[in-house]
Amino acid sequence: MSDSSDNSAAQFGRNETGSNGPIIPKSASEALRPEKVPQPPKRSRKARSQVVIFLNFLMTVIVFVALAAAGAVYYAMHEYEKPGPLEANKNFIVRSGAGVSEIASGLERNNIISDSRVFRFVSEAYLDDETLKAGEYEIKARSSMQEIMQLLKSGKSILYSVSLPEGLTVKQMFRRLADDTVLAGDLPQELPPEGSLKPDTYKFTRGTKRGEIVQQMIAAQEALVGQIWEKRDPNLPVSTIEEFVTLASIVEKETGRADERPRVASVFINRLEKGMRLQSDPTIIYGIFGGDGKPADRLILKSDLDKQTPYNTYLIKGLPPTPIANPGRAALEAVANPSRTPELYFVADGTGGHVFAATLDEHNANVRRWRKIEAEKAAEAAKAAQDAVTAQ
Repeated sequence: MSDSSDNSAAQFGRNETGSNGPIIPKSASEALRPEKVPQPPKRSRKARSQVVIFLNFLMTVIVFVALAAAGAVYYAMHEYEKPGPLEANKNFIVRSGAGVSEIASGLERNNIISDSRVFRFVSEAYLDDETLKAGEYEIKARSSMQEIMQLLKSGKSILYSVSLPEGLTVKQMFRRLADDTVLAGDLPQELPPEGSLKPDTYKFTRGTKRGEIVQQMIAAQEALVGQIWEKRDPNLPVSTIEEFVTLASIVEKETGRADERPRVASVFINRLEKGMRLQSDPTIIYGIFGGDGKPADRLILKSDLDKQTPYNTYLIKGLPPTPIANPGRAALEAVANPSRTPELYFVADGTGGHVFAATLDEHNANVRRWRKIEAEKAAEAAKAAQDAVTAQ
């Protein structure tokens, strides 16, 4: 019983379909043939909805835009940082009030940069709340847009200068400012007081107003005079700042040598203390010609010494009513702390300096010596002119 029942069970096991039935033997080729793969499950209605399709599309667009934006940023930064097209150094002017867009267009128009749009957008991102400053700038050859932006942001523009030496009058200084073509604007209609402008070399950018330079000169002279006046010798025979500047202007016009100024100041202070007239030739010249100055070919005549003007110190006692020029630091310091000498006179020595004397006799001897030197110079000049005519 047991043997027959076992054989029967073996014959009726599960077939290949998984159901009970007789086992059907397979050939070798059938056994190696792949079984049929089950079909994937059908997409749900939710997955096939329009919303999901739109979201998939939107995500694709976002990714594409992000890639395009990244590419644009990379291109812009590469253009912004690479050397520019400028082949030689060139000056570029940024006008006051110009925006980044206007500046970018001007740079491209002058072939300083290759793409104004790149310069504008990247610069605005860099600048944030800062601005590009007005002025004239020297752009170096092959400068990148980034280097140009940094230069214009720094405000390190080209500086020009005007030199106004010691001893010029206000009118003469104004003439120099008017002749400077880099400056802009009109000069003040009313002249500042004589002696109120500080002689110096003033630096400025193109387009600076002339009036701004004048205000700077006035403020600088006021500060300088006040500083030196506070440190003056308390025994000076001048009681006001105005008198102090007036005497300094006379010293300034009498000598151009720094080592002589304290000594010249001493002579005039000794004269004031003794009640003597100053007898200064530059005051005569100012009384006749004013702020315009004496023409170069005009000599001081003996008759000029007798001309009645408020500035003729051969006729008036004490100081003239105003300064006769704008004195510099050295002349102001010489008057504030002069040499202490007994000298009352000086005359030119023929070498650019002066000879000083304490007595009139010494002075007269020095004057005779000077006149002899002048006569010899005149004779030499006449001889040279005659030789030149003969040579022709």
